[in-house]
Amino acid sequence: MVDLPGSPRAETVVDLDAVRHNIDVLRAAASGAGVMAVVKADGYGHGAVAVARAALDAGAAWLGVCTLEEAMDLRDAGITAPLLSWLHLPDDDFAEAVTAGVDLSVSSRRHFAGVLAGARRAGRPVRLHLKVDTGLSRNGAQPTEWADLLDDAAKAATDGAVEVVAVWSHLAHADAPHHPTIDKQAARLTAAWQEAKDRGLAPIRHLANSAATLTRPDLHFDLVRPGIAIYGLDPLDRQPGESPLRPAMTLRSRVALVKRVPAGEGVSYGHEWTTPRETTLALLPIGYADGVPRRLGRDGRMRVLLAGVLRPVVGRVCMDQVMVDCGDDQVREGELAVLFGPGDHGEPTAQDWADELGTIHYEIVTGLHGRRVTRTVSGGGGTC
Repeated sequence: MVDLPGSPRAETVVDLDAVRHNIDVLRAAASGAGVMAVVKADGYGHGAVAVARAALDAGAAWLGVCTLEEAMDLRDAGITAPLLSWLHLPDDDFAEAVTAGVDLSVSSRRHFAGVLAGARRAGRPVRLHLKVDTGLSRNGAQPTEWADLLDDAAKAATDGAVEVVAVWSHLAHADAPHHPTIDKQAARLTAAWQEAKDRGLAPIRHLANSAATLTRPDLHFDLVRPGIAIYGLDPLDRQPGESPLRPAMTLRSRVALVKRVPAGEGVSYGHEWTTPRETTLALLPIGYADGVPRRLGRDGRMRVLLAGVLRPVVGRVCMDQVMVDCGDDQVREGELAVLFGPGDHGEPTAQDWADELGTIHYEIVTGLHGRRVTRTVSGGGGTC
């Protein structure tokens, strides 16, 4: 890849056209259900506001986030689409979110009381999604508490303080589409939803995440909630060439220094790699402080695409920099190296990094952080 004078020393480039493509794929798979684009964790590291706008442009009907702060960031950016926030403390101040028209999830009677108090301070009804624990044993009301939570919600709805929008839950094994727990969780959700209807409420249901959106049309119900798939990272661990999804993020860095090093010289801390011959090393000003996993530098497992060739990172990944072995090839200071991307040009992918580290691609893209890595967008313009 040629150098781009004046471009950042290290950056993630987010392809919003890829986001729109992925929303198209998910809408086609959703069996007519609405699509909630999950943009928590700053859009899985891609930029929540820019991704939210692209997803809505492509036909997503809802947005989903984790925290009240994430919800208010979207509202403050002028985004008015239906928006659900779902993970809170019982004593959070919910009034601002209620005033901003943010839908809120509750998972216990204590949370319900806190949200109801916030609605009263806001002076308007709150839109609620009641979450039931159907088998993940994480967030959500226990079955033993469900009836009491429904009674509280039904009374508050009669009083005009709340609108019960949905009953929902989250899957434990969606990446294994035929796992027996999936049908069990779906049945528990439907039973909980029916209990809500029996109390005169009229909620929708939602359960399907990215994997279930793509593989289990019987679980689409009224709304699906894809997250990782929006960003083109396949929830079924298919490689980019095998998936209908398009990865949206590229991580790249400009070469800060090129130097010729004689044979027998140790490279980076601990001299875990020694030059076997005279060689050219290129220094990239990015490291583990920016989200490049330190473990990736072991045993020459990390590769970057530089000057059209896939080249090994040698020596330990440092806090601020990595070294690339270029052999006798000529590379230039300022030239762009791709650490990972969609794989269209032979560069590594986020899935490749995850496979090397024994983790998931979620961790790779959400782990890129810090002020030193600039995030820019294509297919939408500007910095996000």
